[in-house]
Amino acid sequence: MQRVTILGLGLIGGSIGLGLRRWSDTNGPGGKSALDVTGFDTDLDQQQYAQKIKAVDRTAWDLPKAVRDADLVVVCTPVAAMEETFTSIAPLLKAGAVVTDTGSTKADVLEWAKRLLPTTVSFVGGHPMAGKAQSIEAAEADLFTGATWCVAPSVTAGDDAVRTVLGMIAALGAEPYFIDPHEHDAYVAGISHLPFVISAALMRATSTDPSWRDMKSLTAGGFRDVSRLAAGSPAMHRDILLTNQAAITRWLDAYIATLTDLRHTLQTDRERAAPALLDFFTQARDARAEWATQTTREGELLHNTESELSPDGISDQMGRMLLGGFGRRRRAIAERGQRPNKPSPPP
Repeated sequence: MQRVTILGLGLIGGSIGLGLRRWSDTNGPGGKSALDVTGFDTDLDQQQYAQKIKAVDRTAWDLPKAVRDADLVVVCTPVAAMEETFTSIAPLLKAGAVVTDTGSTKADVLEWAKRLLPTTVSFVGGHPMAGKAQSIEAAEADLFTGATWCVAPSVTAGDDAVRTVLGMIAALGAEPYFIDPHEHDAYVAGISHLPFVISAALMRATSTDPSWRDMKSLTAGGFRDVSRLAAGSPAMHRDILLTNQAAITRWLDAYIATLTDLRHTLQTDRERAAPALLDFFTQARDARAEWATQTTREGELLHNTESELSPDGISDQMGRMLLGGFGRRRRAIAERGQRPNKPSPPP
């Protein structure tokens, strides 16, 4: 039986536990569990809740007990806490253990692992591109099903260690994506970090205006959708930006340049501004449609945009108007149907 320890029992850690225990119960030899899952969190309420929902087989009340005999340690703490976590667990890990993480940035995390973890263990960086809240109350076994899971092994990680992490990812129903840690940080700065900065900036700009008291009663779906990410953890967002400063600065510059160009367009006369604005929104609409109609190898929509692209929701004519020529593609995708999932290999 393989021993897995999860450090940090929030949404991600709790969902990993639920997914692994479900896989373990159905894939163990002779009806027995294939894995023994231990959980640890500095918040005792989190620990108790994790045990209550059966996200773990047991919890440990101190870090040494949690990691002492672990074959695989999954660090699900906030990024800012990982350096200290590695320092604390380094002398406690058994030789041959595998350590992985779920942090939103990777370059700093791999550097900390290289510097702090003993050479007798292997570190394989990870980042599941999934999530919806921070609390374990939102944890679910299917959170990672179909999600991309970035994998960034350290240069000293052995093949067996990488296979162990890939097995965990497969057991959770996710798709591994090998990536250089610096490329990872550059990419997620644009598609993950920039959006929550934009969301927070929108809230700051509108809520600090003298008209906000009256204006907020008029808000509707558009404001709700764009401002949603501003409701995330301030400490988590701070820590992510501090461990990815160069990359997020580059994307902020690009975003500011786009807004500046738009501002200049609005300052011209209407006759010249009209075609420029139409081109601006048309390009954005078509890029969004192309993104929304990406599919997996099985022909399923990659980004869960079924409700936007449902053939029953809009006509072909309206689809061509709204999706810039991608309407027929989403109909073919919807008619293709879903294929049964293949069984996951063990971690």
